[in-house]
Amino acid sequence: MQLRKRRILYIEDHDDTRELVTLVLKQEDFDVVTGSTIASGVALAEGLGFDLYLLDSWLPDGSGIDLCRQIRAIDPSTPILFYSAAAYESDRDSALESGAQAYLTKPTETTELCDLVSSLIDTSSRRSQDGL
Repeated sequence: MQLRKRRILYIEDHDDTRELVTLVLKQEDFDVVTGSTIASGVALAEGLGFDLYLLDSWLPDGSGIDLCRQIRAIDPSTPILFYSAAAYESDRDSALESGAQAYLTKPTETTELCDLVSSLIDTSSRRSQDGL
């Protein structure tokens, strides 16, 4: 029996970064759906089920914080990971306060990104199975 691929919604406005991270995640057997704006992120989050949301902080139509809050209104439990070049502690704190579970600063090793993505999905899945 083949297991369902874990699905990630990745919202990133920088084309090269989006393509590279998508390639890395797909090599780790994730199904990755991408967008580049808050509008596309909200539309995709409303229409499809995901195991994790991966967000950038700066988007052409607003901030990743705004998108995170909108996703939380749609989906209160799926993990959200910020992957951003915004490196101040206040950036991280704002993301966590808006509903994200984790914050990773670019650039980072791809193995660290993949490990954190897997860990967040696995933890969320265990909580769902335990009814938490």
